[in-house]
Amino acid sequence: MSPAFLLSLIVFLPAFGAVCLLGFNRNNPRGMRSFAVTVTGVVFVLTLFPLLPMYFGATPGMHGIRLAVDEPWIGSWNIRYQLGLDGLSLPFLLLTSLLCFLAMLASWSVGKQIKGYLILFLLLETGMLGVFVALDFFLFYVLFEVMLLPMYFLIGFWGGPRKEYAAIKFFLYTLVGSVLMLIALLMVYFASGQGTAAPSFDLLTLATIGQGRADGDYAGLTFSQTFQLTGFALLFAAFAIKLPSVPFHTWLPDAHVEAPTPISMLLAGVLLKVGGYGLLRVAYPLFPHGAQVLSWLVVALGVISILYGALVAMAQTDLKRMVAYSSVSHMGYVLLGLGVWAMGDAGTIGRDHWRLGVNGAVFMMIAHGLISAGMFFVVGVLYDRVHHRNIDEFGHILGRMPIYSGLALGLFFAGLGMPGMAGFIGEIFVLLSSWNFSPTMAVLAALGMILTAAYFLSMIQRVYLGPRYIGPHPEGLSFALTKREGGIAATLLVLSIALGVYPKLALNVTEPALRRFVDNVDAGAEAARKSDVPQRTARNVR
Repeated sequence: MSPAFLLSLIVFLPAFGAVCLLGFNRNNPRGMRSFAVTVTGVVFVLTLFPLLPMYFGATPGMHGIRLAVDEPWIGSWNIRYQLGLDGLSLPFLLLTSLLCFLAMLASWSVGKQIKGYLILFLLLETGMLGVFVALDFFLFYVLFEVMLLPMYFLIGFWGGPRKEYAAIKFFLYTLVGSVLMLIALLMVYFASGQGTAAPSFDLLTLATIGQGRADGDYAGLTFSQTFQLTGFALLFAAFAIKLPSVPFHTWLPDAHVEAPTPISMLLAGVLLKVGGYGLLRVAYPLFPHGAQVLSWLVVALGVISILYGALVAMAQTDLKRMVAYSSVSHMGYVLLGLGVWAMGDAGTIGRDHWRLGVNGAVFMMIAHGLISAGMFFVVGVLYDRVHHRNIDEFGHILGRMPIYSGLALGLFFAGLGMPGMAGFIGEIFVLLSSWNFSPTMAVLAALGMILTAAYFLSMIQRVYLGPRYIGPHPEGLSFALTKREGGIAATLLVLSIALGVYPKLALNVTEPALRRFVDNVDAGAEAARKSDVPQRTARNVR
């Protein structure tokens, strides 16, 4: 099996499965569920067995891409069907395929309009898988948009009492981000066409232009400082909405609270990571000068998100909303790790600190993907039994449901960043790197860790260790955890522990790619600082 075929199969098999579901009789829900679980399971297996050995057996190309497909798509606009896999995209591809499989298993209890639900779910999976391997900016944008409508309908039709409000809010926020990205896309496309060079959407080519190291037809072409500042600001806003960062975060708590449990798993575990991945794959490589000049903004928003998310989480009485605000806080560490890039760093010392921060940010995204999906799942399991999430009405769950409580407590301890769990590694990497940028910011971020421990421990004390349960439907607590539920929660908990005990499982894959990323982006920013009078300057720059 060729790499090109395998990558395409992994990305588009869910969409093909969605088309096949159209032929199922709506009176056969069990058959449709089994088929959808099989599709997501096959995708996960394909990312593990044929793909991983093929990836590690391949020789990295000029840009560090190991497996790739590059074919003409829309020739008149120089748009190509271009997919590629490197150490940055591989972990997110694995994470997405795993969480989609587990979320599909968690969807077994969905009863309303199951056919439409499964079709939208599989289309969403194709969008999520594709965005992590797309190397053409236009294709990246299309797949980014593919995720929007399925998620809108999955929240708006299968969600809770305020589902319409939450879905519209999610749609409008994401649409604003999409428009900002589209503007940046058009900017770089037309700016890259100079002389004999054809305008390009190729992210790898555009990155060499932005970093001042383009060759061939694009030799000598760069983006000016003003152009880079504008482009990075547009893309940062677009991806910060998706991450999300304060002040673009207000869509997230409503979307999580109203979304069904499996969709909350994907929303927290995968969709938020698209924001961080987009910054690393698109914004920083194309506009290194703009990224470095605005590093203070990235760091400031990261620290504000950490503290604001933690403080608001402490005030919540809805268990699911508390976990949602914890995601805002945790994604703040991602921004902090990406932003600790000190202006004017010379030599390898400053670069090494930033490399540590970037590694911490990526590790944090992977860890949070597993942990947050697990936390939302165990909250959903409890809600299915008692039909409420009021923290003040819970109590003594540990005594009533010991196996469930053991798994839930493990995931919540992972969420608060306990040593030995995956979340701790990313947070420590980011804190260590941030001290070089600003000791004050590092101390404030460390305060966020204390606040995180406070609200998680307070919730655990009230919900699981409290004196007695006083909420409605106490009879629901007598239902034991099913094998399906236990398997999903245990899988996510075991992986969270494995990455915490042996972080090299992820770092061995990501570190070489991120080392190349930091070296190239830092060198590109240095070249832009030395001179803004390139041999050939991209047009549309003032």
